[in-house]
Formats: sequence, C-alpha cells, structure tokens
Amino acid sequence: MYCQASAGRFKFTGLCHIGGKKGIGDYMRKNSYKNTVINVEVKKELSNLISREIKDPRINPMTSVVSVDVAADLKTAKVYISVLGDEEAKASTLAGLKSAASFMRGQLAKTLNLRNTPELNFILDNSIEYGVHISKLIDEVNERDQNK
Repeated sequence: MYCQASAGRFKFTGLCHIGGKKGIGDYMRKNSYKNTVINVEVKKELSNLISREIKDPRINPMTSVVSVDVAADLKTAKVYISVLGDEEAKASTLAGLKSAASFMRGQLAKTLNLRNTPELNFILDNSIEYGVHISKLIDEVNERDQNK
C-alpha cells in the first residue's frame, strides 16, 4: 500500500505504516533528496569543524571528510574520513576525532536545523590513497611504454 505525504517542501511517496504511529521522517528513503541534502550539509559542517575549530594535536592536518551517511531516522551518521600519513597518524587522528565527537555534535546542533542531531561514527576510508597509488602505477606503465 502506497501513501503520499508532505513535510514542508519535501514530498514523500512510499509505503504506509498501518497500525502504528510513525512520522514522515521515519520513512525517509536512503537516496531521497532530503537525505542527500542533509548528508551534504553535515559533510560541509564537519569539514569546517575539523579544519578550523578542533585544535587537538592528535588530528592530522591532512584529514578530509570523504562522505557522510546520515541514517534515515537522523540518529546516527557514518563519517568516512581520509588521512594522509602512516598508520600511526591514522590511528591517532581517529582517536582524536572520536574524543571530539560530542563537541562536533553540539556544533552541528547549533548550525543545522535538524529534528535530531546524529551521533557521529568515524570510519577510515582509504579510497584517496588507493586512487593515488593506482595513478602512480598508471604513470609508471605509461613511462615504460614511452621508453620502449
């Protein structure tokens, strides 16, 4: 059974919940426009906080937020970060970010107008390092081909 509902400027079409009290936000789909906008805004704010606000010496200055996945109920967020450095720098950055998570959550609550401010879970993402490694390998192969 499908229902239509609207919340502000967002329109929702999806499965109805029969027999219980559920709000529109409880059915927010993973790839919905609203979820995408929230993910982008949280990513921007976290990038800003990590680079400008947090003064923890454990956090590597070459830390970037790759992506953010906020759950549909806005209770949790997976924050994928990339750290340029060795394993020790990655581990210390992750520890620093985890200790500053409550501060960042409070700052998100002040800047973003969300029903719930998500709990932040930081996850290391090696995709940028992997991309640099693959690019170097391609350059080496191209260089060898030109020398033949």
